[in-house]
This record gives sequence, structure tokens and C-alpha cells, in this order.
Amino acid sequence: MSENKKPIIGISIGDFNGIGPEVIIKAVGSNRINKICTPVIYGSSKIINRYRQLLEMKDWQFFTIHKIEQINHKQVNVINCMNDQALEVQPGIVSPEAGKLAFEALKKAVEDLKNGKIDALVTAPINKHNIQSDEFKFPGHTEFLANAFEVKDELMFMVSENLKIGVATAHIPLEQVKSALNKELIINKIAQIKSSLIKDFGIQKPKIAVLGLNPHAGENGLLGNEENEVIIPAISECKKKGDLVVGPFPADGFFGTSAWKNYDAVLAMYHDQGLMPFKMIAFENGVNFTAGLPKVRTSPDHGTAYDIAGKNQADESSMLHAIYTAIDITRNREELDSLEANSLKKKNIVLKEASMED
Repeated sequence: MSENKKPIIGISIGDFNGIGPEVIIKAVGSNRINKICTPVIYGSSKIINRYRQLLEMKDWQFFTIHKIEQINHKQVNVINCMNDQALEVQPGIVSPEAGKLAFEALKKAVEDLKNGKIDALVTAPINKHNIQSDEFKFPGHTEFLANAFEVKDELMFMVSENLKIGVATAHIPLEQVKSALNKELIINKIAQIKSSLIKDFGIQKPKIAVLGLNPHAGENGLLGNEENEVIIPAISECKKKGDLVVGPFPADGFFGTSAWKNYDAVLAMYHDQGLMPFKMIAFENGVNFTAGLPKVRTSPDHGTAYDIAGKNQADESSMLHAIYTAIDITRNREELDSLEANSLKKKNIVLKEASMED
């Protein structure tokens, strides 16, 4: 992506009987999006057209293509990812067809992302059950993308302008969290958060808070030993490296007193410990970002919301912020790569001149 070129943002349709198509169309339906990026919806022109009618947005136009090379940079593009003649929109209904298209759209979008044909991917919500197949056996997008890019240490990073929360453990049962936690895992997650804050968000010296696992952060061993045996040693190890890491904090008091405002990011120990306060504080502008991937992927912080699907009630704010965040991170990474390349070039010139003088 050159300085004067708009980034190409792929958007996978998700479960088309949920609110995915609605929030996508609402997000890209104004001309302002086309001024800053070229959106490419991976899914079905038939489905998008049906929702355009349901939303009474008949004046909004899109450009249908069959592969990314046919892209029109002046319009919103829709790639047909499978034969959609038999597809039927049934808002709020869980169907195998919706799961099939969700997977085919995701697979095609990830293929183009890996090949550098799109600059970032925004994923609309899927149903984690009807998308399951021989090719998709994952708890969610995060794990699928990590496998696709052969990354072992991905990070589910919930981000907004003012609050950023990573989770040490993500899509695993609560009873397995305790055994999954160890010193090395926490050190690694802290390092991932730090790296992402620097590379993706331009925060040069990030300050990171770490939550405890047990009530009252273990109460010095009275309510659990994970803090003393795992979390505190991990924090101490990071401090020795010069990282600004503080904790462990009791989660209730940390968020109840707004202590989170004093930090650039927070590491929670498990899924709901992080996502519950995040969605309460930043639901409308919150974004799910997969840190640790070589490519940029974001998504809204909500699910399929079958109960309001097709009723023109879905708020597109989180989808818009997911697109904006994908654009920002893409540009931040490109700028950092450019700075590092120029720095290396200058270093090589200096070394060459010094060699010539000798």
C-alpha cells in the first residue's frame, strides 16, 4: 500500500441470517468510507441485494465481482464466494446454508489476505456451530486465523480509543483456565500486548495492568495461590526487562474505580473477565483485534444478534470502528516498516562511507 493509495479492506459477510449483512451495508453505505478505503465484501451479491431491500437502501449501489483482480476502487465491491441461487435470507434463523457461506467467504478472504491482495480483513459475526465442517473445526475466528497463518501465539485484543484489554486465555471452558495459566504464558501475553501497542497503536512506552485470577487477587493466598505462584513471578520477570507492568489487581475494584484509565492496556486472565467490562464500557466503539498475526484482522465486538436480525435495528457503530481500526493499524504498520527500512538504509550508507575512508 503506497502513501497515495487507499487500503483495500476485505469484509467477510459472517452468518447472513444474523445482523452481519445489515451492519456491513450500513457501515459502507455512505460515500465517506470510499474516500478512505476500498471495501470488498466477501459473500453473495444476492444476499447483499436482499438486505439492501430490507433496509430500504435501494439508491445504494455496489459492484459485483468474482475475484479481487476485478476490483473497482470507486465503489463498494461484492465478491460472490459460492453459487448463491439456492440461498434464502431468513433473518433470525440458524441454517446450514448460512454457515456454509460464512465459511466460504472467510476462506476466500483469508486467501486474498495471505496473498497480499487485500490490506486488512474485517470479519462480521459467525455462528460458531453452523460454520463447523471438515475444514473449520475451531472455536472462532481467532483460532482459525492463527492456524491459517501458522501462528502459535495469537492474542485476542479488545480495543477502543480509551480501553484495550487482552486475554491470557480465550475460548476455553472456565474450569480449564486455572490449569492453562502459567508464568511463561503470562509473560508471552504481556509481550504481545506491548508489541502491539508499539507497532499497531504507536504507543512507544506502554503501561500495562495485569488482573488477578481469584477474588481480591487471591488475598495473599487466602483465596487462591495463582497470584503468588504464577502471576506475580511473571510480572516481576517483565519488570526486570524494563517493562512498565503493574498488578495483579482485583478485577472488580480495578474497573469499579476506573483504575483502568491509568493504563494503556490490561491483561485479563480469562475471556469474560476481560470482555464483560470491555463491552460495558466500550460496546458501541469496541473492536476485536487479533494481535500477533502478520496481517491485520478486526471485527465488531458483538455477535449475530438473531433477535433483531432483519428488523433494521442493528447499530453499525462497532463495524465502522472495526473498519477504521483496520485502516489505522495498516497505516501504522506501513509507517513503522518505512521508518525501519530508511533507518537501515542510512546505517548501510554510513558503514559504506566508513569502509571507503578506511
